[in-house]
Amino acid sequence: MALKKEPEKHVNHERWLVSYADFITLLFAVFVVLYAMGQTDKKKTEEVIASLQSSFGLASIGSPTPKINVIPSKAISIIPSLKPEVSINPVPRSGRSLARVRADEKDFRQIKSSIEAYLIKQGAQNKVSLNITRRGLIVSLKEAGFFDSGQAHIRSDAYELINTISDVLTQYNNPMRIEGHTDNVPINTTQFPSNWELSTARATNALKYLIKHFDADPDKVSATGYAEFRPLADNGTSEGRAKNRRVDIVMLTSDGERGEP
Repeated sequence: MALKKEPEKHVNHERWLVSYADFITLLFAVFVVLYAMGQTDKKKTEEVIASLQSSFGLASIGSPTPKINVIPSKAISIIPSLKPEVSINPVPRSGRSLARVRADEKDFRQIKSSIEAYLIKQGAQNKVSLNITRRGLIVSLKEAGFFDSGQAHIRSDAYELINTISDVLTQYNNPMRIEGHTDNVPINTTQFPSNWELSTARATNALKYLIKHFDADPDKVSATGYAEFRPLADNGTSEGRAKNRRVDIVMLTSDGERGEP
C-alpha cells in the first residue's frame, strides 16, 4: 500500500517580523543604556567635587566661613573669570600670582556687569554699588551691609558678599586703594575719638582681609580714611548719610595710578 504524502507546509512569508522585532528591542535597549549613561547623578557629583576640594585644601581658602559658594558653578563660575568670564570659586594662592593680568576699561565693564548680576541674584544690590570713572572701577561697600554702626570689623554675615567681590578683583594686578568714609555725625569713643579713626580703621580692616584671605599684593594696595569730608550725598538727610557711610575699593587705571600720591 502506497504511503500517503503529507501536504506541503505553507511557506510563512512573515518570518522576517521576528528578526525585525528582536532588532528593534535590542536597539531600544542600547538607547536606554546610552540615556542612562548620559544622566549625571548631581548629588554624587557634588560629593565628589566637595571631596576633591577638601583634599586640595580649597574649602578653607579665602574665607573664615565653612564654604564660599557664591554663585552656582555654571553661573560665576562669582562672581566669571573676566577673561572673558569672572570666576567665582577662589583661585588657589599658588596659581593666583601667575594668572594675574592688568585689567583695562573693557575688563572694568565686564567686572561691573558680572558683580551687578550676582548682586541682583542675591538681592543685595542695595548693599554694594559700582561705578567706573577716570580713576578706575569703584566698588562701594555700604555700611549697612558690611559694618555695624560705630564699628570697624567686617560683619560675619557679609563674608559671602565680600568674598565674591574680593575674589574677582584680586584676579588682576591693578593697584587698589581702600578708602573709608563716614557721615558727618560725630563719634567719640575710646576706640574711635573721631570719624577719622573710624573711617581709617574700616579701610585698613578691608585691606587686611584682601591680603590675608585673597593674597592681594601688599605692594599694590593701600588704605586711607576720609571721615565725612568726601560725601556722595547730602548729609542733611538720613538717606544721604547712609550713602556716605561706606568703604570704597578702587581698582585703579594707569591714569588713576599716576594721579595717586
